[in-house]
Amino acid sequence: MIVSCRATAPATDVQVAVSVADVLDRRGALKHPPVTLAVPDGVALAIAGLFRSETPSGRVLGQFYRTGSADSVALLDAARLEQGYASPEGHAALHCLIGWVRSRTRRSE
Repeated sequence: MIVSCRATAPATDVQVAVSVADVLDRRGALKHPPVTLAVPDGVALAIAGLFRSETPSGRVLGQFYRTGSADSVALLDAARLEQGYASPEGHAALHCLIGWVRSRTRRSE
């Protein structure tokens, strides 16, 4: 399934940090957080942009960053792979990107 982002520009680094912290705090406060509780589109774009590179997974993230759309399975796989190499903050941001993808696929069902 192709997931698309409505944002035309990525969020700033400060917006990413604030949004990731907010979503993780809100999700952590709930026993069963809804799938729809996810970062905004611009933040999802910015997270992908932070991890784009010339590796296969980095190319998937880069394509999403440039076009705003990607195959959901490929994007999930890329984010999960990058989590293995990321700092704790990067891991958390990628976790939020994964949540954004799940939210988008859930809306389409």
